[in-house]
Amino acid sequence: MIFNKYMIYRVKGVGLMSELNKSVASDKLRKPNRKEPKQISFRVSEDEYEKLKQSAETLNMSVPSFVKSKAKNSRLVRPKFSADLQKEIATDLSRLTSYGNQIAKVLNSSYVEHDDLLRNITMLRKEVNELWQLLK
Repeated sequence: MIFNKYMIYRVKGVGLMSELNKSVASDKLRKPNRKEPKQISFRVSEDEYEKLKQSAETLNMSVPSFVKSKAKNSRLVRPKFSADLQKEIATDLSRLTSYGNQIAKVLNSSYVEHDDLLRNITMLRKEVNELWQLLK
């Protein structure tokens, strides 16, 4: 290479670049001119990748273009319940499990008090009815 104040010459003939062109070239490297500038990346398991690859090959597509087309054409289904209602249902189901465990504990004890069993079954029925009302 031969160095000059304003030019850098490559002796083997690839070309020359001035200091001015150097800054323009570095700007182009930083900001590529693409139709779709945003990139999304995610990881999949080996099995998931193989399924995607097979599906893409069936349609003569690359895996990224196949995944992109599937994402564009997919239909999203609105959840039946809001996030708050889902939390409430999960809490109620947890409570039902607790009542069921209490009933099992009473039944497995050596002496079963009829009133205790009846109280636990009544509480369980009440919770089940409330949960059904939420699900309607």
